Amino acid sequence: MNRRDFLKSSVVTSGSVLLANSPSAGAASVTAGAIEPVSSPASPRPRLPDLSPAKWIWYPSGRTLQNTFILFRREVSLKARPRRATGWIAAESRYKLEVNGQRIQWGPPPSDPRWPEADPLDLTDALHEGKNVIGATVLFYGVGDGTWPIGKPGFLFRLEIEHADGSKEIIASDASWKAHLARAWRPGQYKRWYLRALQEEFDARQYPHGWSTVDFAVNQDWLSAMPLAGSPNKPALSAGYYEYMLDVGGGPADTELRPRSIPLMRESLVPVSKLTEHFAIEWRRTPQEYFEVRPPNAFKAVGPAAVTEKAHGQWQVNLDGTHSAALTFELGEQVVGWPFFTIEAPAGTTVELLVHEAHQPGGPPLLNTHFDSWTRFICREGKNRFETFDFESLRWLQLHVHGGNGPVTISEVGVRRRVFPWPHEPRLRTNEPALQRLFDASINTLHNCAQETLVDGMARERQQYSGDGAHQLHAVHLAFGETRLPARFLTTFSQGLTKDGYFLDCWPAYDRLARLVERQLDLSGWGPILDHGVGFNFDCWHHWQYTGDLDALREPYPRLVRFAQYLQSLVGRDDLLPVEDLGIPSVWIDHVAYQRQRHKQCAFNLYAAAMLQHALAPICRAFGDTRQAEAAAVFGEKLQAAAVKRFWSRDRHLFVNNLPWLAEEKNLRTCDRSLATAVLFDQCPKGHTDAAIRSLADCPPEMGFSYPCNAGWRLWALAKGGRVDVIVKDLRTRWATMTSVKENNTLQEDWDAHHDSGEQWSHCAVAPLYIAYHGLMCLKPLAPGFKRVELRPQLGDLEALELVAHTMRGPIHFTAQGRPGARQVTIEAPTDCEAEILLPQEETVALTPAQRKAPRGLRAYQLPTGQAVRLTLRFC
Repeated sequence: MNRRDFLKSSVVTSGSVLLANSPSAGAASVTAGAIEPVSSPASPRPRLPDLSPAKWIWYPSGRTLQNTFILFRREVSLKARPRRATGWIAAESRYKLEVNGQRIQWGPPPSDPRWPEADPLDLTDALHEGKNVIGATVLFYGVGDGTWPIGKPGFLFRLEIEHADGSKEIIASDASWKAHLARAWRPGQYKRWYLRALQEEFDARQYPHGWSTVDFAVNQDWLSAMPLAGSPNKPALSAGYYEYMLDVGGGPADTELRPRSIPLMRESLVPVSKLTEHFAIEWRRTPQEYFEVRPPNAFKAVGPAAVTEKAHGQWQVNLDGTHSAALTFELGEQVVGWPFFTIEAPAGTTVELLVHEAHQPGGPPLLNTHFDSWTRFICREGKNRFETFDFESLRWLQLHVHGGNGPVTISEVGVRRRVFPWPHEPRLRTNEPALQRLFDASINTLHNCAQETLVDGMARERQQYSGDGAHQLHAVHLAFGETRLPARFLTTFSQGLTKDGYFLDCWPAYDRLARLVERQLDLSGWGPILDHGVGFNFDCWHHWQYTGDLDALREPYPRLVRFAQYLQSLVGRDDLLPVEDLGIPSVWIDHVAYQRQRHKQCAFNLYAAAMLQHALAPICRAFGDTRQAEAAAVFGEKLQAAAVKRFWSRDRHLFVNNLPWLAEEKNLRTCDRSLATAVLFDQCPKGHTDAAIRSLADCPPEMGFSYPCNAGWRLWALAKGGRVDVIVKDLRTRWATMTSVKENNTLQEDWDAHHDSGEQWSHCAVAPLYIAYHGLMCLKPLAPGFKRVELRPQLGDLEALELVAHTMRGPIHFTAQGRPGARQVTIEAPTDCEAEILLPQEETVALTPAQRKAPRGLRAYQLPTGQAVRLTLRFC
């Protein structure tokens, strides 16, 4: 049955939609064409082995305050070095593992508390003959964080040791472990800000130094750990400990502790590049009061501090007992990791370590202008090496030293950087220094935002989004060849589906949980963003196209369908999805491209229509759900038809955002998002795209222009329309000139960036990176997993470009040299794929024509694979 016949045969009942998980769902009448609930297809998801006899353990207690640290210690004696020592570790909320005083790893990754992940262990090289100590520092956030939404405390450990003779021994978390309530960090410490749980304050005088080494002797402050109830293969949520602040229960029946699905992060030490400036600070209020509540006029800088550089990387600061000293260091580029420093000072000397993304020397003397991003360390007598427990994103590191009198020595200042262990190093080269710097900044930005979750920025929120935030997935796939991290993104984001059917669109994070309450009381304009749920369908579809891995979609799939049902329930009498008065959720689309909320309705409906037809419907077909596919496609067609009816200007051949209200508003408004979506998904009636492409190229004042993270839509549409000249110009003049590119080797959040502000200077707006693949190379899979692939080189006036696109079939090498009119292009595609190239009709090449119709003005040719193909092109 075709769609037209399907529509004719449908019995349409206005407002009748089957809602999954609704108490009356079984009795609801199902509209023909309505999207129906589906169960999750059988999933081959990896599972943990039986972790018995391990138990979830905790410090013996009846409640746990927020930001409580517990030290867990276990002695292990071995007759010889082990042949193998492997296992699993999990904790709520974060742990740092040490063996014999040496740092091993930090985790676990941000997860839904119902389905968290346990980290793998390999302590083979860390254990030795004789006595060993395994130590874990565990932090329970207890309050929401951008990396942790909610949960209960606990620690789980299971290590299987295989001895030289083949015998095996299990070291498991149980009552034999010793637990210490670490008062070096005050239990109940206040929160840093809305999306950062820990405002760390560490007093080295109260820390049991050397506790994870063999020479340490425990005392009465080390208690036998308290085993918790329940299965070790269930999360801490289900282990029975009472969570007193929110009265959290044990979770649904299908809670499960899962194996970590991505590798552990790679860590390296990065020293600061220099001490840039320093100040002596005179306090009018106490530093304690200032850092707690920030009263105005609490201090002033009174000139440089008494600082001398004793040796390279070592500074002496002379404190006079009256003034504090602020030393501001900078790094060569913005990084994510754990800041550290060493200080030799009298006991009680206090250091606030402040971090910032962007500082202007000569600006604020204290860098406390970025969401209270500071950590306090209090020295014991002598030499102290300090490192933050939680990671930061920074290019500037400041040490504010006070509370002492006399000389102190500071050295070894830097950051323990964390980066995802990519399977491939990106290869993207051009002969233009400014563009090369832009591409390098895009890559460094991905190092900072694509780690265990795919976040917008690590300095402010540290939470992953779909929609604008998920465009980085294209670069993760193509530039780095990484598939596990995107697959994990699909799983973890999808787990944030609400019972009503919309996604908590930055899951797993605290933000949208808080917004649910705030929206009920009209205390926030931010609700769970519906357009991010639309974008998530595209994320799933793109992942399938890039990898051919349908298994990664098995868990998200029924949630995608449920979300589509929810959208159906919103459709108004005008057959459109509303963007106002939605209750708890909200429609965002972009925050700078629109003058009024109602102007977003055109873009939102075109976006949803495209998703239903070009993402969800094909996914349904892939799972064999032809009825669901048809229903999704029909729903999309109806939305598109309604959007055309309401917003298409026949005389202008444009979608006009305020066409229904033009008589009232007087001035016409369009947006790059609506126009780009219409071009990309052929939504302009009768193929009238010329006006849209011209508007996207010229950027007239009536066209709303999206912020950088959404700017890729316009560039994609321009690529499809053959306007690569505009793309290249944009990269040179709009992107490569960004202040963050020049100063931080990153991409900033907004088109204008300001120092010493709360703005994000390393933000996931990596359009220059993925548009190199999508717009200059014009690479596109024609079949899942790149079984078939299409290229359409269009380089504008670029004289040199080298790209390597990593696919499931192997790398695709692309190089171009020369000016327009005499350009040499070399392409090598892997043997195990069918490759085609689209070229202007005017080109003459010795290639076999492909057996398919090419877009207007182009011809398709087959590309030989497994060998380098050299072409001389005059019109690309």
